[in-house]
Amino acid sequence: MHAPVPPVASVETRQSWAVAAVALCIMCIVFGSPWITSVALTEIAAEVGGTRSVPALAVALAWLGSGIGGILMGRAAHKFGMRPAVVFGAVMVGAGLAISSIGPPGPLWVGHALFMGLLGIGAINAPMYVYISQWFDRRRGSALALISSGSYLAGALWPPVFERAMSSFGWRLTMLAYGGLLIAVVVPLSLTFLKAPPQVVPGAALSDGIVAPPDIRFRIALPDNVVFVMMCVGGVLCCIPMAMPQQHLVAFCGDLGISRATGALVLSVLLGTAFVSRQIWGVISDRLGGLKTILISSAAQAVALAAFLFTQTEAGLFFVAGAFGLGFSALIPAYALGVRDLFPAGEAYWRVPTVLFCTAFGMALGGWLAGFLYDLYGSYAPAFAVGVAINVAHFVLIGVLVFRQSLRPGRT
Repeated sequence: MHAPVPPVASVETRQSWAVAAVALCIMCIVFGSPWITSVALTEIAAEVGGTRSVPALAVALAWLGSGIGGILMGRAAHKFGMRPAVVFGAVMVGAGLAISSIGPPGPLWVGHALFMGLLGIGAINAPMYVYISQWFDRRRGSALALISSGSYLAGALWPPVFERAMSSFGWRLTMLAYGGLLIAVVVPLSLTFLKAPPQVVPGAALSDGIVAPPDIRFRIALPDNVVFVMMCVGGVLCCIPMAMPQQHLVAFCGDLGISRATGALVLSVLLGTAFVSRQIWGVISDRLGGLKTILISSAAQAVALAAFLFTQTEAGLFFVAGAFGLGFSALIPAYALGVRDLFPAGEAYWRVPTVLFCTAFGMALGGWLAGFLYDLYGSYAPAFAVGVAINVAHFVLIGVLVFRQSLRPGRT
């Protein structure tokens, strides 16, 4: 006879999901800002002799800056709380849009890299993953999938709006107006709803024999630092191909004779599909864990990216864009979940931002690389082919970790 297993407490409440919903809204608004440059890529490039790598580099610098800022601001949010981090970040994103509106290349790069990325999104994105993960223990994967969907909800919602605004007022006024809207909405939301998360010590005895759940779900038969470095490398490799269609899809459609309005709609389909499917991936990750979810999603992303090489029609682009959104959408929240699955909660404030920095670096490199290869060859086909090859390398790397992974004793 086995001794009865004591019941396990949970930190999850209705308030947990309310906070997650507010976090989703904040992420949706904040991540709308880089899409202005993606939609206006050809117009901005026209001001610098048609060189698309200039605005593509601006978006890349925003991603890279947000990754570095996540590490720095993750420590600040851990010390001072989430509210001041989000307020500061929102003001910096607004300032970055105002500076970027001065024009390319210098102000555009500085506005995106320093203000929008490093000080702005960096203060909100990675710290928000850590913050929300503290509100959940049983459905953490679903919660992380929900808040991380804010970037894709932004991509589904804002590009058509930006396209209309740019047609009427130009990309500069669109940036200024959106910066003001962002500050006016995000600051009150954060001050009102982002309260301190519940504090429960894993494994500690609570009332009536109830104990808090352990905070490590899986283990891998490799040294912790080796596993962490492999995950960081994987974060770079998965996001290089992920960024290519997202940042260049409107321009890619234009090269095929498809209007910018339709191209923005194709991008919305891609990101709208990503938003919906990410919720499904979240439920899957609660069952399989972060690493297995990454592996499956990586395979799906590679297949969909390869399909862009053979797609030339408008209907085909809508279909492939939806398939790509379905494929890649699990990756980033699954990386955050993977860190929480494998490492103690007390290390999350620096491990999660570090992994997310690697994903941001991959996004930055992928977006810039696609623009560079386009300028070099006059076509996006070489960029997509390189992306597929990198994606295959990512699948192999994560496959090694999954092969060596086992469930932690005491978890079911």
